[in-house]
Amino acid sequence: MMPILLLSCVSSKQYKLLQGRYSSLDSTNSGLRSDLKGCEDRNAEAGRQKSLADAQIQKLNEQIAFLKENNTTVVNQLKDLSVISGAQAESIKKSLDNIGAKDAYIQDLQKSLARKDSLNMALVMNLKGAVGNMQDEDINIKVDKGVVYIDISDKMLFKSGSYDITDRAKEVLGKVALVVKNQPDIEFMVEGHTDNVAFKKGVLLDNWDLSVKRATAVVRVLQNQYGLDPARMAAAGRSEYKPVASNDTPDGKAANRRTRIIILPQLDQFFKLLEHKES
Repeated sequence: MMPILLLSCVSSKQYKLLQGRYSSLDSTNSGLRSDLKGCEDRNAEAGRQKSLADAQIQKLNEQIAFLKENNTTVVNQLKDLSVISGAQAESIKKSLDNIGAKDAYIQDLQKSLARKDSLNMALVMNLKGAVGNMQDEDINIKVDKGVVYIDISDKMLFKSGSYDITDRAKEVLGKVALVVKNQPDIEFMVEGHTDNVAFKKGVLLDNWDLSVKRATAVVRVLQNQYGLDPARMAAAGRSEYKPVASNDTPDGKAANRRTRIIILPQLDQFFKLLEHKES
C-alpha cells in the first residue's frame, strides 16, 4: 500500500530527484566513512610512532644521565691525575727511564754471559782435542756453572806418596799448556786433592802438605818447561776436604786423589762492565 501511496503522493520526477539526492548522500556518507577510517588508521599509526618516539626519548634521557655521571667520574679522575702528574710526573719519568736502562743493562749482561759460555765451550773442545782420546778416569774436562775444570788423576801425575811428576803427566800438561797459552787473558788455579788416608813422610807432615806440594809441582812444570806466565797461575792444596766420591772404597779413594786445574772467571772484566753500566 505504501508504494502506491508514495507514488500517488509524489510525482515520478520528484521521485527521481529524491533518489538522486539519496544516492549522492549515500556516496558522500561512504566517502566520509572511508575518510574516518583513514583518520583512525592514521591516528593509530601516529600513536605507534609517538610510543616509539617516547621510548627513544626515554633511552636518550638514560644515555644522557649515564654520560653525565661518567663525565663526572672522568673529571674527578682527571683532577686526581692532574695532582699526580704535577707532583710525581718527574719521578715517574725517572723510574721509567731507570727501568729501560736496567732492562738494557740486563740484556747486555746476558749477552756477555752467553759470549762467555760460548768461549768456555770452545776452550773445552780445544782442550779435549789437544789431549786426544784419553780415558775420563785419567783426565776429565768439563764446564760446571760457567767454570772450566780439568781434573787429572793422581795415578797419571804422581807415584804413590810422591809429588814428583811422571813423564807421561808432563806430556799431558804440555798439551794443556799449549791451549791455555793461546788464551792470554785466561788465569787459572791448580788445586791438589788427596784421599783421607793419613800421610806423613819426610818434610810432609800431612795431606795438607802433600796436596800443596803436588799443586806447586804442576805449576812449576807449566812455568819452567812450557813457558806459562806465572802471574796467570795460582797453586792451592785442598787436602782431603773436597772429595768427589766416598772414601769408603778403593775406587772412591782413587777418584779423590786428583789435581784440578780451574780456569778462573774473569771477574775484573765483569766488574768493569758493572762500573760502566752504573756510571
